[in-house]
This record gives sequence, structure tokens and C-alpha cells, in this order.
Amino acid sequence: MEPGLISKKELLELTGISYGQLYRWKRKQLIPEEWFIRKSTFTGQETFFPKDKILIRIDKILNMKEDLSLDELADMFSPNAAELSLTKEDLIKRNIVTEVSLNFYLEQTGDSSPFPFERILQLFVLDKMLKTGEMSLDEGKMLLQIFQDHSASLERKKFDLMFVRKLGISTFLLIESDSRVYLERNTKIVQRLNLNSCIEELKLQIG
Repeated sequence: MEPGLISKKELLELTGISYGQLYRWKRKQLIPEEWFIRKSTFTGQETFFPKDKILIRIDKILNMKEDLSLDELADMFSPNAAELSLTKEDLIKRNIVTEVSLNFYLEQTGDSSPFPFERILQLFVLDKMLKTGEMSLDEGKMLLQIFQDHSASLERKKFDLMFVRKLGISTFLLIESDSRVYLERNTKIVQRLNLNSCIEELKLQIG
């Protein structure tokens, strides 16, 4: 078995869920089709999953299914942005972002109108990365620029955001999720964020 994968049998044993639950969640699109990976083994064809992702997803489903219907969970896990917008006052009142990050974002974009989900996500990621203390405000400008330059692509595919630094020089990369990345020696990966996970987290916070 490849590193990073878990078999269906191991998954069911480890999580305590049934075969029926797993495939019901698949039909409801709580678990993406592409996570079901068919591979040949000495016993025939078997199904495997990306281990870390499937375990995190099942843990979330089990923890939230008492409070949310499967359809509500499917909407939360969907990469499609929710049809909503919030004012800057809403963003602060609901503790979605800090006032410092919001003011910085407005300085860069000059946009104080109600925020559609796409912009809320940009602001949410900016705030998350500034809070770590590892990203400066100048680097924050670079982050917003890459979002602006590739906004159309972000709507169609699943991406990870990678923040790297070498010899004091920083850059941001947008990488299709699950892609391997090979960097120059002595390049430090400061942070790698899965944007789909950020969407899920943001939807939970917005409620």
C-alpha cells in the first residue's frame, strides 16, 4: 500500500462506521468521489482513501451529524461558495476576522461594500495567516495579489495555498490539492493551507 493511503477495511475498523454509512455519505457528496481510489492488490481490486483527509472528514461528519442534516453537511463540505454576503460590521460582530485584518484588507482593495463569499474567504485566509505571526503585512499584500490574479481558476479547482521563504525572500504558490511539490534546497515551507478546508471552517463560523 502506498504511504498516505488507508484501505476501506482498515478505515471501517478504525472509525467504527459501516459500509452502508460510507457509501451513503458518498452518494450525499459528503465524501468526494475522487477520494475512492481503486487499486489492484494480490487479492484483486480494493478501494483505498487518502488517509489524513478521510479520517478528518469522517471525524467532522460524526461530530456534526446530530446537529446538521446530511444535506446541510453536504452544503458545508461543498467547494461551491455559499450565496451570501456580509458587511464589514457583520464580519467583526461574528468574530470571523479581526479588525486589524479587515482594515488592512480594505486599505489594499479600497472596497467597503458588502463582501461576497469569495472576498470573505480571501479575508479569512489573510487573517488566519497574520495571526500566526509568521507573515508580515508586506507579505499579506502578496497573498491578496495572488488571490486577485487567479480568482477565476480558484472557482473551478481545488487548491492548496503554499507560503514559502528562502534567504528572506517570500513567495506564495497555488497548487492543485494532492499535488506533490519539489522545492529548492533550504527553502522553508512557512505554511500550507488547503483552501477547501478553509471554506468548510469559514462556513461553520458564518453559521
